[in-house]
Amino acid sequence: MKKLQGKVISLKTKDTAIVKVDRKWAHPLYQKLVKRSKKYTCDFDGKLVDVALADLVEIEETRPLSRTKRFKVTKKIGK
Repeated sequence: MKKLQGKVISLKTKDTAIVKVDRKWAHPLYQKLVKRSKKYTCDFDGKLVDVALADLVEIEETRPLSRTKRFKVTKKIGK
């Protein structure tokens, strides 16, 4: 299962967090570092994991929970 680290950018819906994951990779021809980001809709339980806006969290791939949710927040890493 995939485990990714990202930053919480939205908590507007109930039990759902939008997490932005940044990654860097080297361009195959020019060898310049290219930065790409992607937003993931993640499920979280407020009792188990207490997250706030701009927190650094770890997310893990799960079975489809809704039309857009395929990840869940496993732990809070820091601010």
